[in-house]
Amino acid sequence: MGRPAKSLISVLFQQGRMASINDAIDEETAQEIALELEVELTIKRPRDLEAELVASLEVEEDPDGLELRPPIVTILGHVDHGKTTLLDAIRSTNVVDGEAGGITQHIAAYQVLRNDRLITFVDTPGHAAFGEMRARGANVTDIVVLVVAADDGVMPQTVECISHARAAGVPVIVALNKTDLPESNIDKILADLAANEMIPVEWGGDVEVVRTSALKGDGVDDLLETILLTAELHELKANAERNATGLCLEAFRDEGRGSLAWLIVQTGTLSKGDVIVCGAGYGRVRAIYNDRDELIEEAGPSTPVRIAGLDQVPGAGDHFHVLDGLDQARDVAELRRERGRTETLLASGRPKTMEEILEAARAGEAQDLPLILKADTPGSIEALRGELGRFEHPEVRVQVLHHGVGGVNESDVMLAVASGAIIIAFHVVPDENARLLADAESVDVRRYDVIYEVVDHIKAALEGLLAPEEVEVSTGRAVVLQTFHISRYGTIAGSRVLNGTIGRNDRIRVIRNQTVLNDYPIASLRNEKDDVREVRRGMECGIRLDGFNDIKEGDELQAFRIDQVKRTLE
Repeated sequence: MGRPAKSLISVLFQQGRMASINDAIDEETAQEIALELEVELTIKRPRDLEAELVASLEVEEDPDGLELRPPIVTILGHVDHGKTTLLDAIRSTNVVDGEAGGITQHIAAYQVLRNDRLITFVDTPGHAAFGEMRARGANVTDIVVLVVAADDGVMPQTVECISHARAAGVPVIVALNKTDLPESNIDKILADLAANEMIPVEWGGDVEVVRTSALKGDGVDDLLETILLTAELHELKANAERNATGLCLEAFRDEGRGSLAWLIVQTGTLSKGDVIVCGAGYGRVRAIYNDRDELIEEAGPSTPVRIAGLDQVPGAGDHFHVLDGLDQARDVAELRRERGRTETLLASGRPKTMEEILEAARAGEAQDLPLILKADTPGSIEALRGELGRFEHPEVRVQVLHHGVGGVNESDVMLAVASGAIIIAFHVVPDENARLLADAESVDVRRYDVIYEVVDHIKAALEGLLAPEEVEVSTGRAVVLQTFHISRYGTIAGSRVLNGTIGRNDRIRVIRNQTVLNDYPIASLRNEKDDVREVRRGMECGIRLDGFNDIKEGDELQAFRIDQVKRTLE
């Protein structure tokens, strides 16, 4: 400010605040002191490289520059329902018996060609890994293929997969596998799917169900056709002409080639020689390999590649970005390392506890209350859903992402992390792994033994999500006796309070000749030479309004505040 420290301390002392020369002050206090000392204040903030990077990436795409891209498909399903065999049939290689050859050891994604159109398949270890990727903001999937065995039906793990896919907000295609087996019961499975809000197209819903026998290769062509039709319906497009961005699917260190990362390009084109930052790693792309381990020069949207050149191994789910030069990439990577940040640049940061969800609602960021229900019996689940279903309101709602019988498991926790959900455990407890994971991820697991406690707490939470009602409360009235103009600050209204009080945080409605001009916040409120927080009836004061200098003698000033009143569901 160009003033001695004792001057600043003196101003704070006059305001009733004790301070020493080594104390820090916030921006608002600094601005108040500068105003009092009549000095210009310039606040210098440290350069935020992350914010600059985000801003550079938030470019509005020209629709004319967007081109159709291959769909990115993830296959989920119960561990024994034939997912690996289906992947084998799609890729037309023997994955199960041929892993020693190395073809699947590090293949995180691959592409298949059908009718001159590419489809990209992402191979995740299971729905828990799928949820973990989403929890880190890594939404890479366009379509989920849910594998259900016709001889086994919809299992609890299948329901978990459905919940993960639904939470991701992507279309689901059901691959009804093993339909060639005599013990298959297709009608029952369709009914079970419908019971889990997956209504088949043949029943009038929107979920495509394709009959397959992965072992024999039957129905695989139909599945690929259905994927392409679904992709065509959703018009998946990207700009191939910009700098590439995308995700790291997995990474490892190779003794001969250093850090290798499986990436999937989401937008732009990744070329050999590009400088990228991925998580806390950075470097120049030395080599690009496709899913057949062939060296290529570049890769466009939806293309899975393996790249060499990063200085360290990134994490699964880290975003990568092509930057203009090594200096910028190094600065961003080093900043992340200093902060201990290896998570994705645009991590979702969803609230994970009831208190955080309510805080987000007060900030206008949430309208739904996402829940995962786990209980001891199907009857308990139905009772909970029935009671929670009674809460109806146009502004807020309960959103049950998943429900199931049994204790809370790791898949439940990862779904909660990815979706910002609260887990309701009714007469059940988390298993040890789920408890440790919930503690590590700060997931709110709430245990109940009485159903009405659940209902009461959820009702209170929903009411907390409601935006409060704003009520205007009149606090006082004053009249302008004379005005003073100060070039640096504007017009000061010398006024007398006629009734009530006028507070520093009130708003002032200006009335002239019985006509309301507008209302304004108070920029300063003084009694004689002192800044004051309020003035009462009969007192004289100087009022400066923020944004209004045309104040005149005789104007009436009505002071009011806006109170926020909590609303209820009734």
